[in-house]
Amino acid sequence: MWLKPEEVLLKNALKLWVTQKSSGYFILQRRRGHGDGGGRFTGRLVGALDAVLDSNARVAPFRILLQVPGSQVYSAIACGELLNGSEVYWAVAIGATAEEINQHWEWLEQNLLHTLSVFDNKEDIVSFVKGKVKALIAEETSSKLAEQEEDPEKFREALVKFESRFNFPEAEKLITYYSCCCWKGKVPRQGWLYLSINHLCFYSFFLGKELKLIIPWVEVQKLERTSNVFMTDTVRVTTPNKERDFSTFLNIAEAFRIMEQLADVTLRRLLDNEIFELDPGLQDPTQITKRDLEARAQNEFFRAFFRLPRKEKLHEVVDCSLWTPFSRCHTAGRMYTSDSYICFASKENGCCNVIIPLREVISIEKMEDTSLLPNPIIVSIRSKTAFQFIELKDRDTLVKNLLQRLKEVNSSNPVHYNNLQNKSQNTPAFGSTYVLRDGESACPGMEASQSEERSERGKESSYLLNAEALRSDFHQAGMAGLDFGKSREQIKESLWDDHFVEYGRTVCMFRTEKIRKLVAMGIPESLRGKLWLLFSDAVTDLDSHPGYYGHLVEASMGKCCMATEEIERDLHRSLPEHPAFQSETGIAALRRVLTAYAHRNPKIGYCQSMNILTSVLLLYAKEEEAFWLLVAVCERMLPDYFNQRVIGAQVDQSVFEELIKEQLPELAEHMKDLTTLASISLSWFLTLFLSIMPLESAVNVVDCFFYDGIKAIFQLGLAILEANAVDLCNSKDDGQALMILSRFLEHVKNEESPLPPIGNHHAFFSDDQEASPVTEIANLIHDSYEKFGDHSVAQIEHMRYKHRIRVLQSHEDTTKQNVLRVVIPDVSILPEDLEELYDLFKREHLIRCYWDTTSPVVERHDPSRPYAEQYRIDAQQFTNLYRLVSPWTCGEHTDVLAQRTFRLLDENMDRLVEFKGLASCLDVMYNGEMNEKIKLLYKLHIPPALTENERDSQSPLKNPLLSTSRPLVIGKSNGDAVDYQKQLKQMLKDLAKEKDNKAEKELPKMSQREFIQFCKTLYSMFHEDPEENDLYQAIATVTTLLLQIGEVGQRSISLGSGSDEFTEDLQPEASASDQDAVFTDTVKAPHKDSQPSPVTEGDWTVSFEHILASLLTEQSLVNFFEKPLELKPKLENAKLNQYNLKTNGMSCQSRGEHAKLNTQS
Repeated sequence: MWLKPEEVLLKNALKLWVTQKSSGYFILQRRRGHGDGGGRFTGRLVGALDAVLDSNARVAPFRILLQVPGSQVYSAIACGELLNGSEVYWAVAIGATAEEINQHWEWLEQNLLHTLSVFDNKEDIVSFVKGKVKALIAEETSSKLAEQEEDPEKFREALVKFESRFNFPEAEKLITYYSCCCWKGKVPRQGWLYLSINHLCFYSFFLGKELKLIIPWVEVQKLERTSNVFMTDTVRVTTPNKERDFSTFLNIAEAFRIMEQLADVTLRRLLDNEIFELDPGLQDPTQITKRDLEARAQNEFFRAFFRLPRKEKLHEVVDCSLWTPFSRCHTAGRMYTSDSYICFASKENGCCNVIIPLREVISIEKMEDTSLLPNPIIVSIRSKTAFQFIELKDRDTLVKNLLQRLKEVNSSNPVHYNNLQNKSQNTPAFGSTYVLRDGESACPGMEASQSEERSERGKESSYLLNAEALRSDFHQAGMAGLDFGKSREQIKESLWDDHFVEYGRTVCMFRTEKIRKLVAMGIPESLRGKLWLLFSDAVTDLDSHPGYYGHLVEASMGKCCMATEEIERDLHRSLPEHPAFQSETGIAALRRVLTAYAHRNPKIGYCQSMNILTSVLLLYAKEEEAFWLLVAVCERMLPDYFNQRVIGAQVDQSVFEELIKEQLPELAEHMKDLTTLASISLSWFLTLFLSIMPLESAVNVVDCFFYDGIKAIFQLGLAILEANAVDLCNSKDDGQALMILSRFLEHVKNEESPLPPIGNHHAFFSDDQEASPVTEIANLIHDSYEKFGDHSVAQIEHMRYKHRIRVLQSHEDTTKQNVLRVVIPDVSILPEDLEELYDLFKREHLIRCYWDTTSPVVERHDPSRPYAEQYRIDAQQFTNLYRLVSPWTCGEHTDVLAQRTFRLLDENMDRLVEFKGLASCLDVMYNGEMNEKIKLLYKLHIPPALTENERDSQSPLKNPLLSTSRPLVIGKSNGDAVDYQKQLKQMLKDLAKEKDNKAEKELPKMSQREFIQFCKTLYSMFHEDPEENDLYQAIATVTTLLLQIGEVGQRSISLGSGSDEFTEDLQPEASASDQDAVFTDTVKAPHKDSQPSPVTEGDWTVSFEHILASLLTEQSLVNFFEKPLELKPKLENAKLNQYNLKTNGMSCQSRGEHAKLNTQS
């Protein structure tokens, strides 16, 4: 590749370079030790220096210099390998081979050499050449990959190195690269680490030894930063077969972060279709860059921190300060702006957070810039509140972008304004846009719009939605006599009223440590539903979609599907002890919400535990509000929890295990297998403790969850384990541990609750065998915040990254074990060989997924399918795998045989084959009896395996071999002939018995054209066999015999003659021996109780029995098909060559298509 011309001093460099070509103005040089005649010692020495020295000290093995006459200064304008220059040679563009550097030389000779003679002075020559070469570089730099990186020229250098060293197709996009060491035992190998969209690759050249390492991200089971005896900080990459350590990064934190993100993105794209379909960023991996990965990670943190919808895209992150009236000062922090939100988080964790939906914003204005208020803006919202931000960099652009997005939000979701004059500003309940009385609609104009819709539908609509929370109807009866609880509630309401006055009462309130303490004490019953709406921001969805829930109810009710059947089964299991769900009112509301959500999100539909959660939401929120709270929980606050594989819940269980090891090391030490605790705690996460705590206590946990998200569940789980750590350490088995935790949770009480105690139907144990101490829920929550509340959202998200890899890989292991368990009983292949074959099969599927964008992943990998059907391969993938592992290789004919095998296995004609089909086919090839192998070969040469086009192809065999006039001579000794007679007769008897016993469907007869293809395959299989000559002679004899049998049968059918004429016809060719009688019987047999033949009357045909009997007459053929074959060497070779075969093929194919496009253009 062309280099940006730089001055190069040759005074001290002549000993390291050899001039190969020179002209009046240019010199082509080769670095000593590269190419011909460099000397082995010199080459190794130079190679070692090039590898050990840092990237800024490396040189290319070829270069072209511009020679300025009369000067000792040369300009390097092209070089021919993948390395930077040393202190003197500043290389900024590279080429891969000597052929490439010669191409540059030829271009210079043809385009520049003659032109330079017209210039009078050397300065003009240098300026002209520099301008020309820079133009060439600019032309190359127009590629998208180069433009996307901060330093296009260095990235292009690394890209060409990556492509030439690993020979991947163009679709394998390089993301970034690092200089580092790869440890091989106790020896570090200095080299380059390349991170691409599908692979981690490492290259090193040290002391004449080249090391290439390719690790697909999809095979990575663990990524961790660790240390060893020699290095304090290394990155360890764990795959099923090996651990690799990489160290001496310039910036190990950045490298590890990018590796984690790439592994996470690739695994989710290839192994988790549920996420793949929801995340547009995974659809086209070729658009991923290093910058995109960083932006993606920041976007995911932003959504997790503020618990915003998945569709929200982060646009700007700006350091600023926000005026906080409660502290009477500006609080330093960071502003985050997205499609529909302005958010603020203080630099001091938990000090102050604000979420401002743009639909709440009335105006965004710039204020006058002063020394006290530098670059201020004012954001005014509809609740007559304003937020002042200062110290904003690039304020004008920020305000312009915000106003544009505000306009878009208002145009897509127009705000409905109501008259607020009659609203009491002192009431404790509130909505997102204005202060509400308890019982009023949380969406302005909502009730009016719903009444209009109902009047339009008339009598057709029979689904009247609950306008009040179920709590208001059913809790009043049980509250008589609970004066103490009422007084506590009044005190809490008073505290909240004071807080609203100072911090705000809408979704845009200041969220501080003070409000967290109020939440931990328990939200008052009268405010609980409203605050859940605000903390989760479900109120924004509610306001943005007037009438949406009503339409969903109308569309979904009355329709029957799997989700509705499951819902009906669980309706009466949802808080059955609560009076609200002992009446049709509560059951009907629960049915409507769950059915409407299943209709809204069919990917999730309905999952167990959603009924318990929704029941509690209906107690404290109106029916429509409960629906939007359920949306917030399922789609934002507990992502990936409620789907078929509950990946999100399993990831958090794995994170919880790590937190136990970190926070409760003694308990972790005692309980070696923490999966037991994880399985017990799964219901804690799925139902937010609602299924295993008394309801009056569990709702306090839900309060904390809606304010702090999943962090609240993690820290409460740790607090519960710590409270029971001594008993758990003394427990003898898992059952006792389960009993300890269940009894503890049953006795977590809420003495301050104004509600009457309600038993928990879902608890494991309801009858006490011994007295258990009572734990106050407020104290338990307080302890959880005090002892375990220091984990930030960023830390939890980072742990989720790490553990998602492990969870997805454990699902893959489960799939693998289940597939092998099904296949092993049906084949004779050793289990360890079958496991390796499965790995090759899966890798072949994934390799195609890496680079074939025309074939969606979802077509072939679907985790919802049965285990054996999750990975399937198409015809091209099958052909690649067949070449690697099949013992029946036929040279150029191998691909043809592979395609026929694929068509034979593709019984349902969906153009995909499962692993079981491949395993059963190879089992016959390697371990089958001779008759099974011949039967498989026979099937491969009749429809559907053999297509019409193939049957019409010309035979490669010579006419003498197919001549039926040649005398049939079986050149064997008399002793052998006697053995053959017995063998043939016994074989025919066995065949007859097999037909009678199994009544197996007779194979169709083979036509002459199909038989010719059969013979062609046999000849190809014998090529390069040690007994090649004997096998050719034997197959020639058998072919002649079978052709005679077919022709005699053809004449007998066309003449309408009996089998006696066939016998007489055969006698002139061979003596009427017992052996001939066997063949006569073979021909007669199909006609006695024959089934109708599919072949047209009078056609040449031969049956499977004919072929098998004929092949058994030749001992060399019998030996060939019965010799033992080893699968293991093939598998070992396939593991080494699978990537090379695929990358070479696809890269050649992609280059061929690219060349074809260029030719056409």
